[in-house]
Amino acid sequence: MRRRAVTAVLAATALLLTAGCSSGNGGPPAVRPPSPPGTASSSARPTETAPPAQGSVRVLRTVAEGLKTPWGLAPLPGGDLLVSSRDDGTIIRIDPKTGKKTELGRVSGVSPAGEGGLLGIALSPDYASDHMIYAYFTSASDNRIVRMLYDERKPAGEQLGAPDTVFKGIPKGVIHNGGRIAFGPDKMLYAGTGESGDRGLAQDRKSLGGKILRMTPEGEPAPGNPFPGSVVYSYGHRNVQGLAWDGRQRLFASEFGQDTWDELNAIKPGGNYGWPEAEGRSSDPAFQNPVAQWHTDDASPSGIAYVDGVVWMAALKGQRLWRIPLRGTSASAAPQSFLQGRYGRLRTVVAAGGGRVWLVTSNTDGRGTPKKGDDRVLEVQVR
Repeated sequence: MRRRAVTAVLAATALLLTAGCSSGNGGPPAVRPPSPPGTASSSARPTETAPPAQGSVRVLRTVAEGLKTPWGLAPLPGGDLLVSSRDDGTIIRIDPKTGKKTELGRVSGVSPAGEGGLLGIALSPDYASDHMIYAYFTSASDNRIVRMLYDERKPAGEQLGAPDTVFKGIPKGVIHNGGRIAFGPDKMLYAGTGESGDRGLAQDRKSLGGKILRMTPEGEPAPGNPFPGSVVYSYGHRNVQGLAWDGRQRLFASEFGQDTWDELNAIKPGGNYGWPEAEGRSSDPAFQNPVAQWHTDDASPSGIAYVDGVVWMAALKGQRLWRIPLRGTSASAAPQSFLQGRYGRLRTVVAAGGGRVWLVTSNTDGRGTPKKGDDRVLEVQVR
């Protein structure tokens, strides 16, 4: 009986060793690095449910108003909000309970012109210990990403440390500077860039223009990127200004079209999104088709946020908030619009928890029609 047990154990061990060997060359099985968001296979996942086809929006209140060219928004751990000013090159802190605004300081090196200036901001994934704020801005020579120490113990206006350049060399232009940055669930830094008006850059994988970039917090190509030694994560984009992840760590991005179609895309590592050969859906299998598309008069999309199975997309020219319900990486129902014309151009939308979003208007950016009190941050209930 004992000999049978020993024999069984030896047989099982041999079977496990055989299964663990790679075909043809023996040795231990290869260890693969973790895949970046968006790469996991969905074949083993249960069927995904979709949110209701129709939703609702209710503006709860104006949090702060009288802002000048607001662009990026980053919530602090305690609940206050940081907002960047494109043209002033400043970052302010807003107390959402009182609306009080405090200037942290001016970001050195910002050279605003046209659509360029101080654009997206994001907190370090280790903000609790390092107190670093990341910013994407247009300099005199390029678009770049920097990080700055935020010391709130210092006097207002002097709380930002000198910018430490993390990444530079992104093409700049009067138009199409991209500018949205965000840390993903993998703690890597993602940046949406534009082709700066030079359409050919989008298809050139050696160029940083018209891309989504993925890098470490120090600005190095992130592990698992699709092109070895490169920060390029996806390409063939015209002007990416919205980044958000769903509950399964899949990345979505909004993109400005030219004259016909704006897009919401599900981002596949290494994917080619078609510009300038394709705008909107294409029959060419070499290009990734959008999840949803809009006529440019109805959208001109900037920021996006993911809340409970829905992507919420801020529209500039369209002056509305779009709701796109999802099942996996497909739209589960037709997009629905809200707030059309009520607050003018909408630039940024950020999830606020509890079925709410922060919504930032953009009427002082040179293309809007400012009214008294513009621009503002709104607290909005979404379903």
